[in-house]
Amino acid sequence: MWGLVISLIMAIVIGFIGNALADNMMPGGIIGAAIAGFAGSWIGNTLFGGFGPTIADFAIIPAVLGTAIFVLVLGLIAKLLRRTT
Repeated sequence: MWGLVISLIMAIVIGFIGNALADNMMPGGIIGAAIAGFAGSWIGNTLFGGFGPTIADFAIIPAVLGTAIFVLVLGLIAKLLRRTT
């Protein structure tokens, strides 16, 4: 039970850090940060591997980098869709 809570908190924190690195392009508040944190962690772990410090099965450095990439791409897609409508 505590593992799930810690993982959720880490995803939210990583999501907010990645959002700050990508110029606050992510909508959704805390829920958006948690989703971006989980997705970014997966992307970062796939692209960069699992180096650096690890908390609650999140490799911090790749997770933050992956989240920043995820939020940046998501923000650019949203901006492109807003421009076409």
